[in-house]
Amino acid sequence: MARILVTEEIAETGLDQLRQAGHIVDVALNLTPEQLIAAIPGAQALIIRSATKVTAPVLDAAKDLIVVGRAGIGLDNVDVPYATKKGVMVVNAPQSNILSAAEQAMALLLAQARNVPQAHAALVSGKWERSKWEGVELYGKTLGIIGLGRVGALVAQRALAFGMRLIAYDPFVSKERARQMGVELLSLEELISQADFISIHLPKTKETAGLIDADMLAKAKPGLRIINTARGGLIDEKALYDAINSRRVQGAGLDVFESEPCTDSPLFTLPSVVVTPHLGASTVEAQDKAGVQIAEQVQLALAGDFVPFAVNINAAEASETVRPFQNLAESLGRFMGSLNQSLPEQLDIDYQGAIAEDDTRILTLSVLKGLFGTGTTEPVSYVNAPQLAQDRGLSVKESTSTTAKDYVNLVTITAGDHSVSGTLTGPKSEARIVMIDGHRVEVPPSANMLLVRNDDTPGKIGLVATILGNAGISISSMAVGPSEEGPTALMVLTVNTQLSDEILGEIAAAPGIIDAHVASC
Repeated sequence: MARILVTEEIAETGLDQLRQAGHIVDVALNLTPEQLIAAIPGAQALIIRSATKVTAPVLDAAKDLIVVGRAGIGLDNVDVPYATKKGVMVVNAPQSNILSAAEQAMALLLAQARNVPQAHAALVSGKWERSKWEGVELYGKTLGIIGLGRVGALVAQRALAFGMRLIAYDPFVSKERARQMGVELLSLEELISQADFISIHLPKTKETAGLIDADMLAKAKPGLRIINTARGGLIDEKALYDAINSRRVQGAGLDVFESEPCTDSPLFTLPSVVVTPHLGASTVEAQDKAGVQIAEQVQLALAGDFVPFAVNINAAEASETVRPFQNLAESLGRFMGSLNQSLPEQLDIDYQGAIAEDDTRILTLSVLKGLFGTGTTEPVSYVNAPQLAQDRGLSVKESTSTTAKDYVNLVTITAGDHSVSGTLTGPKSEARIVMIDGHRVEVPPSANMLLVRNDDTPGKIGLVATILGNAGISISSMAVGPSEEGPTALMVLTVNTQLSDEILGEIAAAPGIIDAHVASC
């Protein structure tokens, strides 16, 4: 029997489930941070939604806490790294609202096609405007799905029933998996030029923010209608306004906005724009599922059983030798995801040295967590990463060797045409990337990295540095590795900011430069 502190309104069915299991459910709503710190001692579990902030002081006060359960998806209000450090499991309910979100997308899709809100508003104001609000059928139209994760896949199933042609952009879904869903994978540019409707289902990251901008909208098929029930900021709202105003885009159905709550926007003045106040998860069923799912996860955690939706893992499960390599492995996975730009059919992970003598499964999970974290809509954890790999058609192959040629320990991952190796160096065990695509380098992992392949001739380093310097970009570290197979070299630079497409294009077009890519760890 455990004491479970509940600080926000949760579906009563979930709370009853906990009570029936013999736990003490202590409901204390609207606590201030100070009141929460006073109430948390003695609680083995804490259940919250989005309002309660689980900070380091709260976790320090929670001497008996085993698990924090978030009845929903987002975890911005939980200090997950500190919870992990304190040995507290964090769980959420990532599947609770996916059906509701998919149905909201379909509702806006139909509203856009048939002008339902506009016709309703006209009729209740006394206007019978049958010809003005003539719509279009979904049958035979092309739907472009941007992001083919759980919600995107549900939208695809429903759109297929309407007789729509399905195309999608998702670099992290294999072509075979898409084919099984009746979807054709295309580039984003191809998708936007062919689609009659677009439905967006992506997370908001630095790579996806502003993804649908003025340049992309200029490539749109005339008459395009855009639906966004994912995250605000994925669409440049000013560019969307201009595109609709100029009739390049027919209209939009928006459930999310760049800044929320949003009650005033130029988009609201356009008659072909349908808007709702972030209602994707606002159904009775979704709220009930969230309460039931989080109750199930908390029960499993308290019982010491396998917890499917744990978003962190007790580092004590890894050996003293392996544990320091977890962050490096995750960084290598992120690097590969950002460099590859698409999901390969196979991911090879090779462990060399002393770490190969231990159980390296946690490191493989870390690699997958980093890889999928760069481009999926759903939360990625150590627990669900293998299922994501299976769902998206990725084969993972591990190999080990207790001897390493040049390093005490080495982790190498290979996917498609790319490979990257990393190790820990020095008395502080600092992470270093030591080989990329066969080029020996040594740079620390970084959020902003530039890879330049060039002719191995004098002046190329200065050329790249000059372009960056003229753009006001600082170089934090740099390594150069010649190729063992030909007269080329690879420059790897870490910089202080994200590089724009213009700067990257200028570098790629410079004399003697073969190609240039950005990557992130």
